[in-house]
Amino acid sequence: MIKINNIELYLEEEKEDLVRKAAKMLKISEEEIREIRIVKESVDARKEPLKFVYSILVRTEREQEVLRKARHRNVSFYEEKEPEKVMPGSEKLGVRPVVVGLGPSGLFTALKLAEEGYRPLVIERGQEIEKRDRAVDLFMEKGILDTSSNIQFGEGGAGAYSDGKLTTRIKDIRVREVLEKLIEAGAPEEISFQAKPHVGTDLLKDVVKSIRERIIALGGEVRFETKLEDIEVKNGKVVSITANKEKIPCEVLVLALGHSARDTYDMLFDRGFTMIAKSMAVGVRVENLQWRINESQYGSVHLNPKLKAAEYSLTAKAKDARGVYSFCMCPGGLVVPASSEEGMLAVNGMSYHARDGRNANSAVVVSVTPADYGPHPLNGIRFQRALEKKAFQMGGANYHAPVQKVEDFLEGRISTSFGEVLPSYMPGVKFADLGALFPSAITQALKTGLTEFDRKIKGFTGHGAIMTGVETRTSSPVRIVRDESLQSAQVRGVYPAGEGAGYAGGIISSAVDGLKIAEAVISKYQPLDI
Repeated sequence: MIKINNIELYLEEEKEDLVRKAAKMLKISEEEIREIRIVKESVDARKEPLKFVYSILVRTEREQEVLRKARHRNVSFYEEKEPEKVMPGSEKLGVRPVVVGLGPSGLFTALKLAEEGYRPLVIERGQEIEKRDRAVDLFMEKGILDTSSNIQFGEGGAGAYSDGKLTTRIKDIRVREVLEKLIEAGAPEEISFQAKPHVGTDLLKDVVKSIRERIIALGGEVRFETKLEDIEVKNGKVVSITANKEKIPCEVLVLALGHSARDTYDMLFDRGFTMIAKSMAVGVRVENLQWRINESQYGSVHLNPKLKAAEYSLTAKAKDARGVYSFCMCPGGLVVPASSEEGMLAVNGMSYHARDGRNANSAVVVSVTPADYGPHPLNGIRFQRALEKKAFQMGGANYHAPVQKVEDFLEGRISTSFGEVLPSYMPGVKFADLGALFPSAITQALKTGLTEFDRKIKGFTGHGAIMTGVETRTSSPVRIVRDESLQSAQVRGVYPAGEGAGYAGGIISSAVDGLKIAEAVISKYQPLDI
């Protein structure tokens, strides 16, 4: 096919106009175009007039002749690369592989293994999506926390309740496979070409359920409310696991734990797995009215129905060189309770597919490193817990969240009333001094960053913008060390995977890492014949 980059459409134009513009660039008639496929769509609002920018694939007759005739810098030949087929290895498995965790990494590891005939057993400490939804609703409505099934744990992992963002910086060919599998499971086709694709929490729930059902249909097994409690190792190899007090024989164990399985990290450390502390980020959620973000990003045409709820991505540097940045921005979304342990409070953000809520929210976080909390592998978790305990007390020790107007935070005073922005967090909020929540260096970095962000988005810190604490689950605070074979450096047969193991960040990169793990297992072992 022929690829054309940077085709522009203005708001008054329709997607059908792509055919006309493509024909003009290729110097052929519209009738000679057999097929057009959009591979990327983005919005360019840097200057007026705002426009959509597309990359497309075009199929015509005599493509080489057309290319020679076109001679345009944005026109090139395109040949779709196919991923290499992984051939099964020669070693035999006595028992099926075990995958721990049904977030993006575990889900795609298990799906790939099931498709290739390995019939994996998946264990997930949380509940299936229907029950998990009820547990989350109960927490949001009444502040009753289920520590096993919540916004962190359960079918779909933490990503299922954070908008289903599919933006990634990685250039791995497996990204296409992940998107195709999501679309097959019910995700909208637009995720294949949007510059910043998302599914939405409401749709993603059905998508992950569909993938789980396919794993089972292909011979896999999924056990919910089943927690990994121990790993038995003999002669440097995994031989069994214990889950819900049941001993399960195991030769291949995929640890797709997610970034919040703190008790499991403790167990792995006690069992001698090499782990290292890694950098992460902590901060708050900031809410603005979505229409103000739209206006700031789109300008005078922000009410045009063709434009979706606007996003932003902001970065700054504090005086001590710490990075301050927006993270997991949720247009038209909600701030949600992300706690997974009693007596601790953490928040996250989510949006539904329509992104039609009143508020925009994003984490505004500050980089922290082992220099802030010490080199011990579990010190990052201790640092997170200390902040979450403090936030829990600040909110009233009932899972209400501490909040403060951004302008009051910058001035060092506790808020006494709301402005035009009403917090979306449930089960409730309480005014507090969020400056006292963090170590002084982080508080100062947040003030510097927010002030800088206000220069980039006029009014970002004004109009009653609200900040809610505390955001601590931006990424895993540890890395479980693995070697070139993707296995644990100490225990053969154990494959640390995804964000929880410290090898990914976000849904897509976690899913891709899951595919890599599955390929490593496939290349080593034969499919099961039991």
